Amino acid sequence: MLRVLVTTLIIAVVGLACSAPPSLIEPASEAPDGVPSPEPRPAGTQAATAQEAGPTCWLESSLRRVYPTTASKPDATLEILAARNERLAFQVCVRNELTKPVHAEISVKGPDELRILVRRVGYVPMPHHTTDTEASELEGVGHIPGFVPDPLFPEQAVVAGPLETHAFWVTVTVPKDVKPGVRDLAVTVLTDKKIRTDLTARVDVRELVIQPRRDFPATHWFYADSLCDWYKVQPFEEKFWQILEPYIRNSVEHGLNVQHTPLFTPPTDGVKRPVQLVRVTTPSEGKYEFDFTDVKRWTDLATRCGMEYFEWSHFFTQWGVQNAIRVYRSNQDPSSLLWPPETGATSDMYRNFLAQFLPEFHKFLVDEKLLERSFFHVSDEPHGDAHLENYRKARAMLKELAPWMKVMDAISDVRFAQQGLTDMPIAGLAAARDFTQADVPAWVYFCCGPRGRYLNRFLDTPLVKIRMSGWLFYALKARGFLHWGHNYWYKFQTQQLIDPFVETCGLNWPGLSYGDTMVVYPGKEGPIDSIRWEQFGQSFQDYALLQSAGVKPDDPMLADIKGYDDFPKTEEWLAAARKKILLAQ
Repeated sequence: MLRVLVTTLIIAVVGLACSAPPSLIEPASEAPDGVPSPEPRPAGTQAATAQEAGPTCWLESSLRRVYPTTASKPDATLEILAARNERLAFQVCVRNELTKPVHAEISVKGPDELRILVRRVGYVPMPHHTTDTEASELEGVGHIPGFVPDPLFPEQAVVAGPLETHAFWVTVTVPKDVKPGVRDLAVTVLTDKKIRTDLTARVDVRELVIQPRRDFPATHWFYADSLCDWYKVQPFEEKFWQILEPYIRNSVEHGLNVQHTPLFTPPTDGVKRPVQLVRVTTPSEGKYEFDFTDVKRWTDLATRCGMEYFEWSHFFTQWGVQNAIRVYRSNQDPSSLLWPPETGATSDMYRNFLAQFLPEFHKFLVDEKLLERSFFHVSDEPHGDAHLENYRKARAMLKELAPWMKVMDAISDVRFAQQGLTDMPIAGLAAARDFTQADVPAWVYFCCGPRGRYLNRFLDTPLVKIRMSGWLFYALKARGFLHWGHNYWYKFQTQQLIDPFVETCGLNWPGLSYGDTMVVYPGKEGPIDSIRWEQFGQSFQDYALLQSAGVKPDDPMLADIKGYDDFPKTEEWLAAARKKILLAQ
């Protein structure tokens, strides 16, 4: 027996972007010079006058961005195949063809066993396209420079201005124990008291139950300092933990199973405000004592949220392995360093510290049953002969002091692995083929690059390309995935907090492309998802789908995936592959 579940939205949001002032976001009635005008409405739907045309509504796939100038589409029933234990999504779109603002309300009705969440798609500014990328590898050509859809707001009000389009993201969760079969979701749209009730999203739930992903760790570098500065809290005070928890839960919901943990203040991407979990005291000259109370609270919280593994901060500085990391006596005092910043990586002073710290750290990991759930780093992105020699010395010191520690680092020079300096390299996508050809297993990562034909997830990366992430990791036999930009809300390489709803490249374009620095926005009660984050999370679902269905990485159906720069990038290919898997069960 079905019960109607109604989620009602009053579309009444002033402006196109999130928290940016409305004065920054004024809808234009015509395309800027040099930008192609939006495509005309389909034949048969063009009204004689704007007043006669009125607002138009349609359903859209979750794999296409809907811009403020996106034109209306013909009506059609949207059909979606789904496995059990899967989250899927589609969009409800409203375009105002009038010369006055339009209010709208929508409701989505479906069976009570399907959980439905509706969020408004917000827009953020994107002044430039990603560089070094041909137009065929971009989404939004003709709309950018302009406003790009990305944040998903838990809001229930919008005002659509003249000649303006808005979209709503409908997430449907299919429980693992639901009975297979077709469910119709009826979408009702009320715009200025005119009702449409003929939009239907048809969800065909198949027999297959998606099982939890296995043997593929995935991590993002998490910035505790961003939380402290945005929410105006001190590191690890009680309010901090209340803010932290929904961020960790959100990461698990989107497929991450490794929690990046600031054992010490991470020595990456510039000098940060102190955010050091382990408390260090110096009872006498050259002697150190350690308190792991906050470390335990962090790992206990993350474990309760569903995290399986922990990634500990690097032990040496970034891009050269030249110095000891900054260790503080107090998170409230940036000047409370235990040694000068220029202290050498393998200096006697730092060796003495590590010789005392590492045995205590090992004991903590063993006592908490975390040793086999941990990933350790030496230094980030060493490259070239000088870095190779520095890395060799630092790794030798760690092996001497902590023979139990296996390490992994973002390294695109296969020599580091071939010479036994790292136990698990993390290859940039452009170098991943070198590791495969050398028969060296590796995790993979992408960041500000590579661009062009390669996989990435910028604000103008086609959503279907982002959705292919899990398929590529699976077919190309990556051992894990790392990304640096989960919630980096700073001007790059500084402690200057910026507004991520307005600036999404760390004020560093073209070095960083828009969207590179983060996948979640700060909300009042936790993270605000981006549509890129939603698609990336669904790509991990697809990874689990392939595992659950018993598809092998070398299965002929995946033969079109030849590399991280050579793979299918169409919604049609993705739909056909999913259909083949789901109908075969």
